[in-house]
Amino acid sequence: MAGHNKWSKVKHIKARVDAVKGRVFSKCAHEIALAAKAGGGDPLLNARLRTAIDNAKAVSTPRENIERAIKKGTGELGGAAIQEITYEGYGPNGTAFLIEAATDNLNRTAQDIRTIFSKNQGNPATPGAVSYQFDRRGQILLPADSVSEEAIFEASILAGADDVQSDENEHTILCQPAQLAAVASQLRASGYNITSETFVSIPQTPLLISDITVARQCLKLYDLLDAYDDTLNVFTNFELSDAVMAELDS
Repeated sequence: MAGHNKWSKVKHIKARVDAVKGRVFSKCAHEIALAAKAGGGDPLLNARLRTAIDNAKAVSTPRENIERAIKKGTGELGGAAIQEITYEGYGPNGTAFLIEAATDNLNRTAQDIRTIFSKNQGNPATPGAVSYQFDRRGQILLPADSVSEEAIFEASILAGADDVQSDENEHTILCQPAQLAAVASQLRASGYNITSETFVSIPQTPLLISDITVARQCLKLYDLLDAYDDTLNVFTNFELSDAVMAELDS
């Protein structure tokens, strides 16, 4: 995917900040609750839940948060059921955004997302207006220092993956959505340490941002959408030029 490494750098910086701020705990809890709702509360019988718990533990999510999220997903805590929903919108300079959320109040979340867009040079879009610009893929992540690029490439392709992209931080394995569970299962069986197994939306044609002002506006909108309590994932098609990246880092 064009621009993967540039966006990865931004994502890794954000991941460290998110961990400090505690945002990641909420996102992990949402994913655990959704996994438990979809496949039950036993991680031995629910691969999605097992992966969600592993991801939560990797960022030191407290055990009580994990247990509460499982109970919320299975309905043991009562209250409104949590639902998955995707919102679409346009940001500065026509950039495209997809926001995957989990909520127990659809009206509240929809209004909040609209407000974030409208106050930050963006506009919410109707379903399908943005999503057609993205390809859905299964994504598996492994630490870069856990296996060589050559070894994981060979193992992944043999397991049914379409592509492997590596940088100094991690190996990113991409596959068709229907193949995600099978590819991940085979890699685990081969002893590889998977840190994330999820679905992602990859832009078909990344939009290069070369203006520092627009770049800051896009990043601000991304940050606000990503920081929203009900957000699970934010996908966008903008890519930052090398010059912009250098100015942001200075």
